[in-house]
Amino acid sequence: MVLPLQATAFSQSPLVTFLFGLFVVIALLVWLDFPAFMGLILAAFSVGVVNAVFVPEFTPAEAGTAVAEAFGSNMAGIGIPILAAAVIGKSMLESGAAQRVVRGFQNVLGEENSDIALLGSSSVLAVPVFFDSVFYLMAPLARSMRARVGRDYTLFIVVVGAGAASAHVFVPPTPGPLAVAAEIGSNLGVTILIGVVTAVPAAVLAGLVYGRWINTRLDIPLRDTMSTTTDELQEVADRPTSTLPGMLESLAPILVAVGLIGSFTIVDTAQGLYPSLGTIEPVVVVLGNKNVALMIAAVVAAYSFYRHNALTQTEWSEELTEALKSGGNIAAITAAGGAFGAMLAASGIGEYLGSALAEVGIGLLVTAWLIAAIVRIAQGSATAAMLTSAGIMAPLVGQLAVHPAYLVMAIGAGGNIFSWYNDSGFWLVKEIGGLTQAETLKTWTVLTTIISVSGLLTTLLVSSVFPLV
Repeated sequence: MVLPLQATAFSQSPLVTFLFGLFVVIALLVWLDFPAFMGLILAAFSVGVVNAVFVPEFTPAEAGTAVAEAFGSNMAGIGIPILAAAVIGKSMLESGAAQRVVRGFQNVLGEENSDIALLGSSSVLAVPVFFDSVFYLMAPLARSMRARVGRDYTLFIVVVGAGAASAHVFVPPTPGPLAVAAEIGSNLGVTILIGVVTAVPAAVLAGLVYGRWINTRLDIPLRDTMSTTTDELQEVADRPTSTLPGMLESLAPILVAVGLIGSFTIVDTAQGLYPSLGTIEPVVVVLGNKNVALMIAAVVAAYSFYRHNALTQTEWSEELTEALKSGGNIAAITAAGGAFGAMLAASGIGEYLGSALAEVGIGLLVTAWLIAAIVRIAQGSATAAMLTSAGIMAPLVGQLAVHPAYLVMAIGAGGNIFSWYNDSGFWLVKEIGGLTQAETLKTWTVLTTIISVSGLLTTLLVSSVFPLV
């Protein structure tokens, strides 16, 4: 990055703020080993104080309030879904529903292809559903698969993450690429087609190729998480299939969640072509909201848990309360990570980096990828990085020698790179998957980077062969 010689310290303040925030969060979480919630909130407060020096909208007195508001905003987005996911996860694991689905996969594809089954499932589910919702639903299957086969948890968690993350940034109507396509004026049908072409090799490389490689070098054990112990998982894994819920009942929480959320996505996307869908829009707007859909799915899962475990109503209620306590801790950590990222974003780091990179003399696709990638690393949010890059690149679409859908792919690839401490998704994967910080960096952070780089390379290759202009 080349900046004008006359640039002042003030003009470079977003970069100073980012480097300061990076130092503080590493010092607190890695060197001093603070609990994740405390370390992230203290890092967010620290960045807020620095913002008060450089950003006119901030004052020292407002720094703490801004962090609280950012934390609350993130909690509003993930609080109910994570609490519902805690109930779904515990219920599916301890009722045997997750184990029944795992055995169904193995009966169809064989135990040796368990990773392919999980990768395909997470990829397909992530097209109509947000990434976080997919991970909530698929993580119990990965844990049950590990309990069933006794190995390869690293591989299972990687393929679930890779499948969901690839669809999340490349294939509309997932919100990120859908918004970018609208911003730059790319035809939705072509964008979906190119998105699938881009997502498949990215998911295979990050999920199967990297997943199998890291699995031989990193053995992640099952740990107690989401209020379910490893002993309880193993006990369920040893049950005869005849004692487990049926396949339809086992899949019901997933089918309900995906069906309800997907119905809203479909109606919202297709209403322009089929105006009659407007008559059911008021219903799907409510039921398709992820908070409502996941809570309904949680009720379905909890009922199955009650049916298939010898519990009194009081014991059942106490078990669900334990799950909610665990979910509350996960939600707090995830929202704190989002607040830290929001304070970095408030420094103006996204606009600062975007403006500096927009003038770099490289091709438009690579420029778009680079802007999205650096903004993503700096402020954490993939969607924010994608929209920042889209806003900068939109006026340049007329200079493209290829279809604008390829620009959507380049932006999506860049926005997915290197998920780390300032990304709420990092903490979601860590806590729900039962990983350490180091394990999350070696799995989730690396796979998001592989998706990003391979997505760019696929985009450059396919656009050179099929420019579609």
